[in-house]
Amino acid sequence: MKSRNLVIIGGGAGGASTAAEAKRRDPSLSVTMIEQGKYVSTAA
Repeated sequence: MKSRNLVIIGGGAGGASTAAEAKRRDPSLSVTMIEQGKYVSTAA
């Protein structure tokens, strides 16, 4: 089985929410968030 990767550009609330939802739907997914600023949002 191939591993799947997801790269999210932007660490704001939208990016963090998308990352969290992607992991809920597929826990085996490898998620990377890229943010140019100093701070990254978090989502539950």
